[in-house]
Amino acid sequence: MAEAPRWFEDALRAPRESREVAVDGCRIHYLRWGEPKLPGLVLVHGGGAHAEWWSFLAPLLTRGYHVAALDLSGHGDSDHRPEYLPGHWAKEVLAVAQHAGMTSPPVVVGHSLGGIVTIVTAAQHGDRLAGAVIVDAPVRRPAPESEKMQYAADFRNPKTYPTREAALAKFRLVPDQPCENRYIVDHIAIHSVRELPGGGWTWKFDPQVFRRRVPQLSEALAAVRVRVALFRGALSTVVPEETSQYMYELLQRNAPVAEIPEAHHHLILDQPLAFIAALRTLLADWEHSTPHRLS
Repeated sequence: MAEAPRWFEDALRAPRESREVAVDGCRIHYLRWGEPKLPGLVLVHGGGAHAEWWSFLAPLLTRGYHVAALDLSGHGDSDHRPEYLPGHWAKEVLAVAQHAGMTSPPVVVGHSLGGIVTIVTAAQHGDRLAGAVIVDAPVRRPAPESEKMQYAADFRNPKTYPTREAALAKFRLVPDQPCENRYIVDHIAIHSVRELPGGGWTWKFDPQVFRRRVPQLSEALAAVRVRVALFRGALSTVVPEETSQYMYELLQRNAPVAEIPEAHHHLILDQPLAFIAALRTLLADWEHSTPHRLS
């Protein structure tokens, strides 16, 4: 594993709990940090990912927040479902917040697929949230191709490897991009593989997650009536500037847009401390201002 800086090692050593909650008969695993009396913050990973993508960031938020990061069904250490719909995942987000003991509506922060889940959660259950932060998750102008699962081919037919080391050697980010923080990539790779009962190693996610059609989310985003913010990587090809502008327009120009410099789609890996600084600033403003409700 690449040598990691002290802040990263300290974050991974921070006290946390590993918990489970049943949602519609499916066991959902999540991690929890911080004091339950503080405002709640739920972190939602991207497609093919898991809660450990947030494990080095969550402790940096516990000064002001009670933080939980879940494995969506079909991901990480949670159970698999016969079918995956954003509405199912939204229920899992809310169930984790409740089971973790969050006593007031939480803010939900979602990256990539997790951002789509965040949009659906905010659109369908806005009265149960204090805010939504959408991190490099695209909502594009309606077009036939918008229903296709972007990058799904990379996940649909995962291979089996003879050893754990062989599997880890094949780990890469999707979509493909450079990442200078190899110590972070190594950390999430270690938590991305599982041993098969009959021998061999493969990835934890369920390939069925990526054999579905993505709904057009323009109406859902426009329907959000809670505080919302958009984050994007300045170098992201998933959420280019024109896509970000379209999302901003759907929100009636009533959402801050934070662009993280020198960051690609996986901005929480590329620029983790810049992301945390931007998120802390946003949340501090939300704590001390009155939300403007859209009509």
